[in-house]
Amino acid sequence: MSVDIKVRGYHLDIYHHVNNGRYLEFLEEGRWDYFEHYQFFKLFESRNLAFVVANINISYRRPAYAGEVIRVITRMSKIGNKSAQAIQEVRLLVDGEPADLIADAIVTFCLMDGDTQKSVAIEGELRAVLEHMIEEGK
Repeated sequence: MSVDIKVRGYHLDIYHHVNNGRYLEFLEEGRWDYFEHYQFFKLFESRNLAFVVANINISYRRPAYAGEVIRVITRMSKIGNKSAQAIQEVRLLVDGEPADLIADAIVTFCLMDGDTQKSVAIEGELRAVLEHMIEEGK
């Protein structure tokens, strides 16, 4: 699953390339699009759960510049008892096709109970949906 983003002037820093912090926003856009596609947020809401990022490990590979179009590619990679991981790539688009790797990240998240503010086990229908997402991403 992917989402395309055109790099705008307000994404840039004083060095005229995308600021490192903006990549976190690009990755978040990719995750929202990915989870909306699978209607995962509807499951959260129906159970009073929140999607909470616990860790992001990001590697920057190449700068992105104004006018370029990038593609944020997201896929699920692993499910634990109370956390799961998504792998994301940011790639430059050349003639509509993904090319140079700009950044990649491993995002660890958990599901938090809205009432107790504690993480909950990933089980039942939630686990089944995440497992389906992993299978489709292979």
